[in-house]
Amino acid sequence: MLPSSPVVIGAAAVIVLLVLLVVVRRLRAPSSDARESKRAHDAAQERDPPVALGETYEFGVTELTDHHSGEEVAVGKVEGFVLFTEDIPGDVGKGDVIRAKVLSFNEGRTSADATYVGKA
Repeated sequence: MLPSSPVVIGAAAVIVLLVLLVVVRRLRAPSSDARESKRAHDAAQERDPPVALGETYEFGVTELTDHHSGEEVAVGKVEGFVLFTEDIPGDVGKGDVIRAKVLSFNEGRTSADATYVGKA
């Protein structure tokens, strides 16, 4: 027979609500990948860029994407630092190794815009 005391029923209801709250929080929490990405982003904002304005760097293209300017750009990394390379010819694709000259940094200095110099 189940207890019908209002105190026992109230205590059981509170326990059920606490368990549901814990389950919902776990389901809504960021994934471990999202937490790692946030940690890496925060660390990137604290370090000096490994590239210098006006210098040319060689790197592999990790993806092609649309830039805010509307043109397609090649994305790649130099020591984990992201470069968005403009003025790429049509034959450049993912996996190609290219050279690009750094033109400017973004506001947080966590990435830079560059211009295509040639294939490596």
